[in-house]
Amino acid sequence: MKRQIKRVAAIHDLSGFGRTSLAVVIPILSTMGAQVCSMPTAVLSTHTGGFEGYSFVDLTDFMESTVNHWDQLQIEFDCIYSGFLGSPKQIQIIADFIDRFSHNNPLVVVDPAMGDNGRLYSTMTDEMITEMKHLVAKANLITPNFTEATFLLNEPYRTDITLAEMKEWLVRLTEMGPETAIITSVPYRGKSQPQHKTSVIAYNKGDGRFWKVTCIYVPAHYPGAGDTFTSVLVGSLLQGDSLPLAMDRGVQFITGAIRASYGSQQPEREGVFLERVLGSLNLPAISSSYEIID
Repeated sequence: MKRQIKRVAAIHDLSGFGRTSLAVVIPILSTMGAQVCSMPTAVLSTHTGGFEGYSFVDLTDFMESTVNHWDQLQIEFDCIYSGFLGSPKQIQIIADFIDRFSHNNPLVVVDPAMGDNGRLYSTMTDEMITEMKHLVAKANLITPNFTEATFLLNEPYRTDITLAEMKEWLVRLTEMGPETAIITSVPYRGKSQPQHKTSVIAYNKGDGRFWKVTCIYVPAHYPGAGDTFTSVLVGSLLQGDSLPLAMDRGVQFITGAIRASYGSQQPEREGVFLERVLGSLNLPAISSSYEIID
């Protein structure tokens, strides 16, 4: 019997405080009508973006036993969606998981969370970058931010990137294996106030099209913003939306969440006011900002 609810294997860490990873993945995808099957990679008292002295439990062994149990149960997934991974072994476990659970051709989404603002996270090493490239090769869709794209492609980090160069980068990312590559937080180069905008740019090698969504840049850094964008993107694709519409929904949602949070006195490290905007995911999808790039 065909399942009526889309099922997502969500492979992320879980923080008790702070709106990142599974704390945003689960409510977003559930609101968008998908069943979330969580495989936590680690449990933390808080996320690591701005907090010190947090408690941390590595769940690598648990991940292996979870994969084996789900395999025994013959669970099928419509989507396999991975985010931050803490070690080369965890990346290898997820690569094996994808191989074992791809007989029904699920959408495989890899968010290669490795760094931001031109720097790697403290847990990232050259070995992690190499293993992440191997994982990217197994994905249908990847969503690196601009910093992560530079490390995947061995390119220097610079903010004067041109659109032509970005298109070349996207093609090179798909040549690594995925059908579709989306780069977020791209520095915007335009005629009007370029310093106040940012872009999300995508390429699908199946039809050779490039897509772009540009939004107003808000001068704040909220941990979990990338998780939020990719989760809306995944939920939108599972609902049957096109790639540009899914990008548009993801950008508009995270932009709205940031704007709802920015004027408050809440510390940025606590994340965006997800609770204030979650209901907007049930509104009709009206696209107005995506554009196709020649």
